Amino acid sequence: MTESKGDVWIAAGFAELAHSGVDGVRVEVLAKNLGVTKGGFYRRFRDRAALLEAMLVRWRDGRIAAIEKQTALDGASARERLKAIITLYTERMNTEAMAIELAIRQWARTDEAAAAAAASVDAARLKNVGQLYRATGLSTEEADAQAFLFYGFLFGQSLLFPDRGPRKRAQLLAQSADKLLADDQWGR
Repeated sequence: MTESKGDVWIAAGFAELAHSGVDGVRVEVLAKNLGVTKGGFYRRFRDRAALLEAMLVRWRDGRIAAIEKQTALDGASARERLKAIITLYTERMNTEAMAIELAIRQWARTDEAAAAAAASVDAARLKNVGQLYRATGLSTEEADAQAFLFYGFLFGQSLLFPDRGPRKRAQLLAQSADKLLADDQWGR
């Protein structure tokens, strides 16, 4: 699949969003970062608002697609899939993706479209992980609460810097993950 010229501007928008927040996503800045004139931007987007809208759509749709892929059983048990998601988010920190996530959440505090995109992603996260927990035998209410704790852990662990070395941090994460996957919570 080839990348369109609009995709280049969107990617540059995300890079700037991660670096300086939504206020930093300005046509002049992006053009300078790309080494092109602003005219190229206006051939692809009518204005900055159109770029920001395209960025939100790309982020929302991309995150939801990733969530659906990450939570698909594909022959694995629900518990195995939950463990794989924990491993994905705790063993490899994608600092740029986290910076984009945080910037969109900050943006969502003052912008309805950004808030709607974040809410859609959160709903997909909770729904899909909730389904995995239901597949383990939890009731709907228990599974929804567990899904909320699951994502609270995933995002919280990426923001906390415990006064421990990498090995002790890894042990803490493993013990915390075990709590989220404990068989006794499923009545086993």
